[in-house]
Amino acid sequence: MARLGRGTLRPGRVTLRDVAETAGVSRSAVSRTFTNGASVSKRMRQKVESAAKKLGYRPNLLARSLTTRRTALIGLISDNFENPVLAEVFHLFTQQLQDRGLRPLLLNLASGGNAGASVQTVIEYSVDGVILASSLVPRDFTAAFVEAGVPIVHAFGRYTPRTPVSVVSVDNVHGGELAAQRLVDGGYRAIGFLGGPSDASSTEDRLQGFTRILQQVDLTPFATGFAARYGYEEGYRGLRSLLSGAKVDAVFCGDDILAMGARDACRDLGIRVPEDLGLISFNDMATAAWRAYNLTTIRQPIREIIVAAVDQIIAHVETPDLTPEGRLFPCSLVERGTLRPIETDATELPNGASS
Repeated sequence: MARLGRGTLRPGRVTLRDVAETAGVSRSAVSRTFTNGASVSKRMRQKVESAAKKLGYRPNLLARSLTTRRTALIGLISDNFENPVLAEVFHLFTQQLQDRGLRPLLLNLASGGNAGASVQTVIEYSVDGVILASSLVPRDFTAAFVEAGVPIVHAFGRYTPRTPVSVVSVDNVHGGELAAQRLVDGGYRAIGFLGGPSDASSTEDRLQGFTRILQQVDLTPFATGFAARYGYEEGYRGLRSLLSGAKVDAVFCGDDILAMGARDACRDLGIRVPEDLGLISFNDMATAAWRAYNLTTIRQPIREIIVAAVDQIIAHVETPDLTPEGRLFPCSLVERGTLRPIETDATELPNGASS
Protein backbone atom coordinates (compact mmCIF):
# COMPACT_ATOMS: atom_id res chain seq x y z
CA MET A 1 0.00 0.00 0.00
CA ALA A 2 1.32 3.46 -0.90
CA ARG A 3 1.01 6.16 1.77
CA LEU A 4 -0.56 9.29 0.27
CA GLY A 5 -0.38 12.75 1.80
CA ARG A 6 -0.90 12.85 5.59
CA GLY A 7 -1.66 9.21 6.21
CA THR A 8 -4.05 8.35 3.39
CA LEU A 9 -3.36 4.92 1.95
CA ARG A 10 -4.03 3.80 -1.58
CA PRO A 11 -3.22 0.49 -3.30
CA GLY A 12 -0.24 0.01 -5.63
CA ARG A 13 3.48 0.62 -5.65
CA VAL A 14 5.02 3.73 -4.15
CA THR A 15 5.23 6.40 -6.86
CA LEU A 16 7.17 9.59 -7.43
CA ARG A 17 3.96 11.51 -6.61
CA ASP A 18 3.72 9.77 -3.22
CA VAL A 19 7.26 10.87 -2.38
CA ALA A 20 6.56 14.43 -3.53
CA GLU A 21 3.43 14.70 -1.36
CA THR A 22 5.13 13.17 1.69
CA ALA A 23 8.15 15.47 1.31
CA GLY A 24 5.98 18.50 0.52
CA VAL A 25 7.82 19.24 -2.73
CA SER A 26 7.03 19.17 -6.42
CA ARG A 27 7.28 16.01 -8.51
CA SER A 28 9.97 17.65 -10.63
CA ALA A 29 12.06 18.15 -7.47
CA VAL A 30 11.85 14.42 -6.74
CA SER A 31 12.76 13.62 -10.33
CA ARG A 32 15.82 15.89 -10.22
CA THR A 33 16.94 14.33 -6.93
CA PHE A 34 17.12 10.89 -8.53
CA THR A 35 18.65 12.07 -11.83
CA ASN A 36 22.44 11.94 -11.99
CA GLY A 37 23.93 15.37 -12.54
CA ALA A 38 20.67 17.29 -12.01
CA SER A 39 20.75 20.47 -9.92
CA VAL A 40 19.08 20.20 -6.50
CA SER A 41 19.82 21.91 -3.17
CA LYS A 42 21.20 19.99 -0.22
CA ARG A 43 18.09 20.76 1.87
CA MET A 44 15.77 19.58 -0.93
CA ARG A 45 17.77 16.39 -1.43
CA GLN A 46 17.58 15.56 2.27
CA LYS A 47 13.79 16.05 2.33
CA VAL A 48 13.24 13.90 -0.75
CA GLU A 49 15.60 11.12 0.30
CA SER A 50 14.07 11.01 3.78
CA ALA A 51 10.57 10.65 2.32
CA ALA A 52 11.73 8.05 -0.18
CA LYS A 53 13.37 5.99 2.56
CA LYS A 54 10.25 6.22 4.74
CA LEU A 55 7.99 5.01 1.92
CA GLY A 56 10.42 2.46 0.49
CA TYR A 57 10.49 4.24 -2.86
CA ARG A 58 12.66 3.05 -5.73
CA PRO A 59 13.03 5.19 -8.88
CA ASN A 60 11.29 3.91 -12.01
CA LEU A 61 14.17 3.67 -14.45
CA LEU A 62 11.90 3.26 -17.46
CA ALA A 63 9.95 6.41 -16.61
CA ARG A 64 13.20 8.29 -16.00
CA SER A 65 14.53 7.25 -19.41
CA LEU A 66 11.55 8.93 -21.08
CA THR A 67 12.64 12.19 -19.51
CA THR A 68 16.41 11.91 -19.83
CA ARG A 69 16.40 9.92 -23.10
CA ARG A 70 18.94 7.64 -21.43
CA THR A 71 18.22 4.03 -20.51
CA ALA A 72 21.45 3.44 -18.54
CA LEU A 73 21.83 0.30 -20.67
CA ILE A 74 25.32 -0.52 -21.97
CA GLY A 75 25.64 -3.40 -24.41
CA LEU A 76 28.43 -5.98 -24.40
CA ILE A 77 28.90 -7.68 -27.75
CA SER A 78 31.23 -10.67 -27.85
CA ASP A 79 31.72 -14.12 -29.29
CA ASN A 80 33.18 -17.52 -28.34
CA PHE A 81 31.52 -17.59 -24.92
CA GLU A 82 32.88 -21.11 -24.43
CA ASN A 83 36.27 -19.57 -23.66
CA PRO A 84 36.58 -19.09 -19.86
CA VAL A 85 38.22 -15.70 -20.48
CA LEU A 86 34.81 -14.37 -21.55
CA ALA A 87 33.33 -15.36 -18.19
CA GLU A 88 35.91 -13.13 -16.50
CA VAL A 89 35.22 -10.34 -19.01
CA PHE A 90 31.46 -10.55 -18.40
CA HIS A 91 31.92 -10.60 -14.62
CA LEU A 92 34.09 -7.49 -14.67
CA PHE A 93 31.85 -5.73 -17.20
CA THR A 94 28.66 -6.22 -15.17
CA GLN A 95 30.41 -5.37 -11.91
CA GLN A 96 31.78 -2.10 -13.30
CA LEU A 97 28.41 -1.08 -14.72
CA GLN A 98 26.48 -1.89 -11.56
CA ASP A 99 28.97 0.05 -9.44
CA ARG A 100 28.21 3.08 -11.62
CA GLY A 101 24.44 2.71 -11.62
CA LEU A 102 24.31 1.29 -15.14
CA ARG A 103 22.84 -1.94 -16.52
CA PRO A 104 24.25 -4.54 -18.94
CA LEU A 105 22.73 -5.94 -22.12
CA LEU A 106 24.57 -8.99 -23.47
CA LEU A 107 24.68 -9.77 -27.19
CA ASN A 108 26.25 -13.00 -28.48
CA LEU A 109 27.97 -12.33 -31.77
CA ALA A 110 27.77 -15.35 -34.05
CA SER A 111 30.79 -16.37 -36.09
CA GLY A 112 31.38 -13.91 -38.89
CA GLY A 113 29.43 -11.14 -37.21
CA ASN A 114 26.32 -9.39 -38.47
CA ALA A 115 26.74 -5.68 -37.86
CA GLY A 116 23.28 -4.82 -39.20
CA ALA A 117 21.48 -7.20 -36.83
CA SER A 118 23.57 -6.08 -33.84
CA VAL A 119 22.95 -2.40 -34.57
CA GLN A 120 19.22 -3.06 -34.94
CA THR A 121 19.12 -4.85 -31.58
CA VAL A 122 20.85 -2.08 -29.64
CA ILE A 123 18.58 0.51 -31.29
CA GLU A 124 15.46 -1.49 -30.39
CA TYR A 125 16.56 -1.58 -26.75
CA SER A 126 17.65 2.08 -26.80
CA VAL A 127 21.10 1.12 -25.56
CA ASP A 128 23.16 4.18 -24.57
CA GLY A 129 26.45 2.68 -25.74
CA VAL A 130 28.22 -0.54 -26.66
CA ILE A 131 31.47 -2.28 -25.78
CA LEU A 132 32.64 -4.75 -28.43
CA ALA A 133 34.86 -7.38 -26.79
CA SER A 134 36.39 -9.39 -29.63
CA SER A 135 39.45 -9.44 -31.84
CA LEU A 136 37.62 -11.28 -34.62
CA VAL A 137 35.05 -9.07 -36.34
CA PRO A 138 34.72 -7.73 -39.90
CA ARG A 139 36.74 -4.56 -40.39
CA ASP A 140 33.61 -2.49 -41.06
CA PHE A 141 31.73 -3.76 -37.98
CA THR A 142 32.41 -0.79 -35.72
CA ALA A 143 31.82 1.63 -38.60
CA ALA A 144 28.20 0.41 -38.78
CA PHE A 145 27.62 1.59 -35.19
CA VAL A 146 29.28 4.93 -35.88
CA GLU A 147 27.03 5.43 -38.90
CA ALA A 148 23.96 4.61 -36.77
CA GLY A 149 25.04 7.12 -34.12
CA VAL A 150 25.59 4.48 -31.43
CA PRO A 151 28.65 5.14 -29.20
CA ILE A 152 30.96 2.13 -29.25
CA VAL A 153 34.33 1.19 -27.75
CA HIS A 154 36.31 -1.77 -29.05
CA ALA A 155 37.96 -3.82 -26.29
CA PHE A 156 40.69 -6.32 -27.28
CA GLY A 157 40.79 -4.84 -30.79
CA ARG A 158 43.55 -3.25 -32.84
CA TYR A 159 43.92 0.51 -32.98
CA THR A 160 45.22 2.44 -35.99
CA PRO A 161 44.98 6.18 -36.74
CA ARG A 162 42.14 5.33 -39.16
CA THR A 163 40.10 3.44 -36.55
CA PRO A 164 36.75 5.31 -36.19
CA VAL A 165 36.19 4.32 -32.53
CA SER A 166 38.15 4.21 -29.29
CA VAL A 167 40.09 0.99 -28.72
CA VAL A 168 41.27 -0.42 -25.38
CA SER A 169 43.47 -3.46 -25.72
CA VAL A 170 46.66 -5.24 -24.78
CA ASP A 171 49.90 -4.82 -26.69
CA ASN A 172 49.66 -8.16 -28.50
CA VAL A 173 52.84 -7.55 -30.50
CA HIS A 174 54.79 -7.07 -27.27
CA GLY A 175 53.15 -10.20 -25.85
CA GLY A 176 54.42 -12.23 -28.79
CA GLU A 177 57.88 -10.76 -28.27
CA LEU A 178 57.88 -11.77 -24.61
CA ALA A 179 56.91 -15.33 -25.49
CA ALA A 180 59.65 -15.65 -28.11
CA GLN A 181 62.28 -14.11 -25.84
CA ARG A 182 61.44 -16.55 -23.05
CA LEU A 183 61.75 -19.52 -25.40
CA VAL A 184 65.06 -18.32 -26.83
CA ASP A 185 66.38 -17.65 -23.32
CA GLY A 186 65.35 -21.19 -22.39
CA GLY A 187 67.52 -22.61 -25.15
CA TYR A 188 64.69 -23.69 -27.45
CA ARG A 189 65.41 -23.60 -31.17
CA ALA A 190 62.82 -25.75 -32.98
CA ILE A 191 59.91 -23.52 -31.99
CA GLY A 192 56.30 -23.84 -33.14
CA PHE A 193 53.33 -21.47 -33.06
CA LEU A 194 49.72 -22.52 -32.51
CA GLY A 195 47.43 -19.53 -32.86
CA GLY A 196 43.73 -18.82 -32.93
CA PRO A 197 41.88 -17.79 -36.11
CA SER A 198 44.43 -16.64 -38.67
CA ASP A 199 42.44 -13.49 -39.48
CA ALA A 200 41.98 -12.40 -35.83
CA SER A 201 43.97 -9.24 -35.08
CA SER A 202 45.18 -10.80 -31.81
CA THR A 203 46.62 -13.82 -33.66
CA GLU A 204 48.25 -11.65 -36.33
CA ASP A 205 49.85 -9.29 -33.82
CA ARG A 206 51.09 -12.00 -31.44
CA LEU A 207 52.65 -13.88 -34.36
CA GLN A 208 54.23 -10.66 -35.65
CA GLY A 209 55.99 -9.95 -32.35
CA PHE A 210 56.89 -13.60 -31.91
CA THR A 211 58.48 -13.81 -35.36
CA ARG A 212 60.33 -10.52 -34.95
CA ILE A 213 62.27 -11.72 -31.91
CA LEU A 214 63.06 -15.10 -33.45
CA GLN A 215 64.46 -13.41 -36.54
CA GLN A 216 66.92 -11.48 -34.38
CA VAL A 217 68.70 -14.77 -33.65
CA ASP A 218 68.24 -16.13 -37.18
CA LEU A 219 65.25 -18.30 -36.30
CA THR A 220 61.77 -18.56 -37.74
CA PRO A 221 58.75 -20.46 -36.44
CA PHE A 222 59.63 -24.09 -37.17
CA ALA A 223 55.96 -24.99 -37.57
CA THR A 224 52.85 -22.83 -37.61
CA GLY A 225 49.21 -23.79 -37.10
CA PHE A 226 45.94 -21.91 -36.67
CA ALA A 227 42.70 -22.91 -34.98
CA ALA A 228 39.21 -22.00 -36.14
CA ARG A 229 38.59 -20.45 -32.72
CA TYR A 230 40.15 -20.17 -29.30
CA GLY A 231 38.91 -23.47 -27.86
CA TYR A 232 40.09 -26.53 -25.93
CA GLU A 233 39.36 -29.08 -28.67
CA GLU A 234 41.08 -26.85 -31.20
CA GLY A 235 44.19 -26.79 -29.00
CA TYR A 236 44.09 -30.57 -28.58
CA ARG A 237 43.77 -31.27 -32.30
CA GLY A 238 46.07 -28.40 -33.28
CA LEU A 239 48.97 -29.66 -31.19
CA ARG A 240 48.65 -33.19 -32.58
CA SER A 241 48.56 -31.80 -36.12
CA LEU A 242 51.54 -29.53 -35.49
CA LEU A 243 53.66 -32.39 -34.14
CA SER A 244 52.68 -34.73 -36.96
CA GLY A 245 54.46 -32.52 -39.48
CA ALA A 246 57.52 -31.37 -37.57
CA LYS A 247 59.70 -32.19 -34.58
CA VAL A 248 59.59 -29.15 -32.32
CA ASP A 249 60.95 -28.62 -28.84
CA ALA A 250 58.57 -25.82 -27.78
CA VAL A 251 55.23 -24.30 -28.83
CA PHE A 252 53.78 -20.86 -28.24
CA CYS A 253 50.00 -21.24 -27.94
CA GLY A 254 48.21 -17.98 -28.62
CA ASP A 255 45.69 -18.52 -25.80
CA ASP A 256 45.53 -20.42 -22.48
CA ILE A 257 42.57 -22.53 -23.55
CA LEU A 258 44.50 -23.67 -26.64
CA ALA A 259 47.44 -24.53 -24.39
CA MET A 260 45.23 -26.60 -22.08
CA GLY A 261 44.07 -28.69 -25.01
CA ALA A 262 47.66 -28.93 -26.22
CA ARG A 263 48.92 -30.10 -22.83
CA ASP A 264 46.29 -32.82 -22.60
CA ALA A 265 47.23 -33.90 -26.12
CA CYS A 266 50.82 -34.24 -24.91
CA ARG A 267 49.66 -36.47 -22.05
CA ASP A 268 47.81 -38.74 -24.46
CA LEU A 269 50.82 -38.88 -26.78
CA GLY A 270 53.21 -39.68 -23.93
CA ILE A 271 55.06 -36.38 -24.34
CA ARG A 272 56.38 -34.93 -21.09
CA VAL A 273 56.00 -31.20 -20.45
CA PRO A 274 58.42 -29.51 -20.03
CA GLU A 275 61.02 -32.31 -20.32
CA ASP A 276 60.19 -33.26 -23.93
CA LEU A 277 58.24 -30.21 -25.06
CA GLY A 278 57.95 -26.68 -23.70
CA LEU A 279 54.64 -24.80 -23.75
CA ILE A 280 53.96 -21.10 -23.26
CA SER A 281 50.58 -19.47 -23.72
CA PHE A 282 48.73 -16.16 -23.46
CA ASN A 283 46.13 -14.52 -21.15
CA ASP A 284 46.84 -15.90 -17.64
CA MET A 285 43.21 -16.72 -16.94
CA ALA A 286 42.45 -18.32 -13.56
CA THR A 287 42.48 -21.89 -14.84
CA ALA A 288 46.00 -21.46 -16.24
CA ALA A 289 47.30 -21.81 -12.68
CA TRP A 290 45.43 -25.06 -11.99
CA ARG A 291 47.83 -27.80 -10.91
CA ALA A 292 46.83 -29.99 -13.87
CA TYR A 293 48.09 -27.31 -16.30
CA ASN A 294 50.40 -24.93 -14.39
CA LEU A 295 50.96 -22.90 -17.55
CA THR A 296 53.80 -20.49 -18.11
CA THR A 297 51.96 -17.71 -19.87
CA ILE A 298 51.88 -14.09 -20.95
CA ARG A 299 49.53 -12.14 -18.71
CA GLN A 300 46.93 -9.93 -20.35
CA PRO A 301 45.60 -7.37 -17.81
CA ILE A 302 41.92 -8.14 -18.45
CA ARG A 303 40.59 -6.22 -15.46
CA GLU A 304 42.45 -3.05 -16.40
CA ILE A 305 41.22 -3.32 -19.99
CA ILE A 306 37.56 -3.71 -19.02
CA VAL A 307 37.68 -0.88 -16.46
CA ALA A 308 39.24 1.40 -19.09
CA ALA A 309 36.69 0.31 -21.72
CA VAL A 310 33.78 1.13 -19.37
CA ASP A 311 35.39 4.51 -18.60
CA GLN A 312 35.68 5.17 -22.32
CA ILE A 313 32.11 4.23 -23.26
CA ILE A 314 30.71 6.40 -20.46
CA ALA A 315 32.83 9.30 -21.70
CA HIS A 316 31.61 8.80 -25.29
CA VAL A 317 27.96 8.61 -24.18
CA GLU A 318 28.28 11.83 -22.20
CA THR A 319 30.32 13.58 -24.91
CA PRO A 320 29.17 12.26 -28.33
CA ASP A 321 31.76 14.24 -30.31
CA LEU A 322 34.69 12.98 -28.22
CA THR A 323 37.70 12.13 -30.38
CA PRO A 324 38.40 8.36 -30.58
CA GLU A 325 41.64 7.23 -28.99
CA GLY A 326 43.64 4.06 -28.57
CA ARG A 327 45.03 2.71 -25.31
CA LEU A 328 47.35 -0.28 -25.12
CA PHE A 329 48.22 -2.07 -21.88
CA PRO A 330 51.56 -3.90 -21.50
CA CYS A 331 51.88 -7.66 -21.02
CA SER A 332 54.01 -9.49 -18.47
CA LEU A 333 55.52 -12.96 -18.22
CA VAL A 334 54.12 -15.36 -15.62
CA GLU A 335 56.51 -18.24 -14.88
CA ARG A 336 55.01 -21.59 -13.90
CA GLY A 337 55.90 -25.13 -14.87
CA THR A 338 55.61 -25.72 -18.63
CA LEU A 339 59.07 -24.44 -19.65
CA ARG A 340 62.49 -25.57 -18.51
CA PRO A 341 64.45 -23.08 -16.38
CA ILE A 342 66.65 -20.48 -18.05
CA GLU A 343 70.35 -21.31 -17.97
CA THR A 344 72.72 -18.63 -16.69
CA ASP A 345 74.34 -18.27 -20.12
CA ALA A 346 71.00 -17.54 -21.84
CA THR A 347 71.15 -15.82 -25.22
CA GLU A 348 70.92 -12.03 -25.05
CA LEU A 349 69.16 -10.45 -27.99
CA PRO A 350 70.07 -7.13 -29.61
CA ASN A 351 68.09 -3.88 -29.27
CA GLY A 352 67.48 -4.44 -25.56
CA ALA A 353 64.75 -7.04 -26.05
CA SER A 354 64.27 -9.06 -22.90
CA SER A 355 61.65 -10.81 -20.85
